[in-house]
Order: sequence, then C-alpha cells, then structure tokens
Amino acid sequence: MGEIRTFAEGERAPRVVLIGLASCFGCQINITNIEEHLLAVLGQIDMAYWQLTSSEPMPDEFDVAVIEGAVTTDEAAETVRRARERAQCVIAIGACAATGGIPGMASDDLPGHVAAVYGEAAPEACGSLREPVPVSAVIDVDYTVNCCPIDPMEFVRVLDAALYGSNYLPATSVLCGECSRNEQGCLYQRGQMCLGLVTRAGCGAKCPALGRACNGCAGLSPDANVASARYVAEKRGFNPARIDEALEMFNTVQLAAEGEE
Repeated sequence: MGEIRTFAEGERAPRVVLIGLASCFGCQINITNIEEHLLAVLGQIDMAYWQLTSSEPMPDEFDVAVIEGAVTTDEAAETVRRARERAQCVIAIGACAATGGIPGMASDDLPGHVAAVYGEAAPEACGSLREPVPVSAVIDVDYTVNCCPIDPMEFVRVLDAALYGSNYLPATSVLCGECSRNEQGCLYQRGQMCLGLVTRAGCGAKCPALGRACNGCAGLSPDANVASARYVAEKRGFNPARIDEALEMFNTVQLAAEGEE
C-alpha cells in the first residue's frame, strides 16, 4: 500500500465494511498485527464499519465488504446477501468464510451438534440455525484470503487488488510444490502424515517449514486427488481413513459437495 494517501477535495476514499459471522474473529485480530503498515492501509480507505473497533451501525452504502466467518444462520445469510447487493466487491477472509472452516464440521449433522452443545434446543440468541456453509455458497465472492488465521500481508495484497486492480491469479496447485521449493523435505519421510498432498498452495507452506504437518486450512486445491492421497498415506504406513478424518477440520463442506466419502 505504501504511504498514506491523501485525497483531493471532493474525492471520497473507498468505503469498506468488515463483517464478522461465525468465527473466532482471529483473522480480524491478525489484521491488527501489522502495526507497521496498518495506518498506511487505513489511509487508503474509509473504514466505515468494523465491529472490533466501533459499535457504530453498518452504513447503508459502501464499496467493499470484507467478510469473516461461516454462514450458520438465516440472519447471517441475509446479511451477506444485503452486503452483496450494496458492495461493488466482496472479499471472504479466513477458512471459516472460504470453506466453512471449523463451523462447517457441524454440516453433516447439525441437530446432533446442536444437541451436544446446547441440550434440547439452542437458545434464541443463536438465531435460526442452518447448515454451516462458506460465504461463496450464498453469494458470489470476488476475492478470497485463505488459511486459519489469514496472513495479514496477503489480506493487504488482496485489498489492494480489490481497490486498484491486479492481474494476480490465485494458486490452484497443491501445497507439495511449495515444500519442494522451500527445500525442507517431505514430512512423510519423517513419519508425519500431512495434508499438503491435497491442500491449495499459496501460503508458502509455513507449517511444514516449521516442522508441522499441513492441516488443510487453505482448503482443497482444485487439482487435489483425495483418493491418491489416501493411497500415498497407506503406502507410508498410515490408515488411509486418517486423511479423511484430518480433512474434516476445515473441509467438511467441500468434501460433501464433491461427494467424497
């Protein structure tokens, strides 16, 4: 983003709202961790609504809607529909908004999960619960910032693209290629099961670079072959069912949509 931009008289900064749905708000908090650049970022926009910083109501007019969290209620679905109607651009940030994330784990048995958490019935404050889904299952999304939590500088890059345009294309390959470029070696060779076989690239393989197996928070790659991942896991001595169990944390909704068993 560079230096804080100044606007000429009569020129309006792009108005941005940040909407939080079902999530831990960790991605929003992570945005505030780029202290060195945050004022420069905010200097490019009119931050008209952000629950973490103000109790002011969301304005009726805005240019960009940034949405964190999964859609888990009818009220949330209506909120994102209204945002789509008003905004020129919608950005989904974080695994919950992009894939359904951890809330999406309840999508296979919502009544059972509700009963486990609340007992006989969810309190009225929960609203009208529905099967958790990513934002893109309800409205068209223009940009997505993957992972849990997001990389704040990747958010800055995407926001920059939304405001000023970009020919940057999101990664579609699987994460294994990034591990190879990092020259860190494969975790399967160290006896660790890793979801880099099927997870979308683009995060720089930060977790494997630190010796931690990929947990799939960036979502399934369009090039993913889950059946082949099971085969590789089995060849390395793992029960192939562990691939499916691990994928449930962030990818239950997508697996169900694609008919994976």
